[in-house]
Amino acid sequence: MVLMRSALPVQRNGDQYYPFRQESNFFWLTGLAHDTGYLLLYPDCPNPAMKELLFIPPYDPVKATWEGHMLTREEARAITGIEKVHHTGEFEMMLHECMAYAEGVYLLSNEYTKFRPEDETQDIRFVNHIRKTYPLQRYERLYPLLLQLRNVKLPQEQELIRQACRITGQAFNDLLQTVKPGSSEAIAEMTIRNSFASQGCDAMGYAPIVAGGSNTCTLHYNDNNCRLNEGDLLLLDFGAEYGNYSADLSRTIPVSGRFSPRQRQCYEAVLRVFKEGKKLFRPGQTIDEINRRVWAMMETEMIGLGLFTKNEVLAQPADAPLFRKYLMHGVTHHLGLDVHDPGLRHKPLEPGMVLTFEPGLYIREENIGIRIENDLLITDDEPIDLMHGIPIEPNEIEAIMQQH
Repeated sequence: MVLMRSALPVQRNGDQYYPFRQESNFFWLTGLAHDTGYLLLYPDCPNPAMKELLFIPPYDPVKATWEGHMLTREEARAITGIEKVHHTGEFEMMLHECMAYAEGVYLLSNEYTKFRPEDETQDIRFVNHIRKTYPLQRYERLYPLLLQLRNVKLPQEQELIRQACRITGQAFNDLLQTVKPGSSEAIAEMTIRNSFASQGCDAMGYAPIVAGGSNTCTLHYNDNNCRLNEGDLLLLDFGAEYGNYSADLSRTIPVSGRFSPRQRQCYEAVLRVFKEGKKLFRPGQTIDEINRRVWAMMETEMIGLGLFTKNEVLAQPADAPLFRKYLMHGVTHHLGLDVHDPGLRHKPLEPGMVLTFEPGLYIREENIGIRIENDLLITDDEPIDLMHGIPIEPNEIEAIMQQH
């Protein structure tokens, strides 16, 4: 038996809550974006009426008056295809009957992020409640099964990611027409958000990075509140979320509308690696192997940029390569319902997988941080660049910015 709980609203402060976002695995299995309740899947249940159950909150006219439309049983059936839809008040009773038959139960907790005991999450509390209430069942991890199922994207999922990429690309074009010295990171972020909203976009796929000047060298910079100055670079890492599926774009542009000679030299080094590295995204390759080969490409470019010499590379410690000072991260990850979708670094790529490709270069002493990233669909042959056509060449970026 598989047993899952949907995400719960998270309190922000007082009586206010953060915007609701459904737990990705629950959404993948049901299509329900609402704060729903519980999902129980038990195909071998002796009671045929309990093989597939969904539990949603009962209609509350007061809550509907204050908070808006509540999901009905009929709507839940239409969205999910699950015929047996019950109210959450019936959950414990029906679970008790199913537990009388079930020997093994699959439960889900968020295993993709590092867990600390003090960070106990809603799903962990639910798992602990079930295990404590029914201690004699055999419990299994649902995560490895969903990991396999979610890795390869269905055609419908691919289309949603394409739409997210299209919306993201339009926002970048809008941004190129507004950035100028004396503006700010905050105004640039607002331009992105306004563009998303005007295109009917659900939300940001993740907290955007809008980093100017020295901030370009902070990998996960999120303050987005500094002034943009003449001669600065502006590093952007953002993506639209459409139908709960995320895009992930990175670009680096000159605030003044033209790259300095050194900035262009560094940008073109990263772009060369981006163009060459894209060819690696074929079936049979692994994330580990792609990282290794792209890091080697970037090491060669760093020598050409004068960051260190070939002789220094030959003498470097095996466990402390010199390139790590200027490129501290991996260059690819899975993409889907989560911007860092669950995926295994050592698993060979398969057609239908969607990954990002993101080489970077960070020279802190020169206030130069550069990242270039597109989203790639794995096919039987060369990958399809889902962000093809979004400005990426330095001349193209400069021409658009100079025009405005």
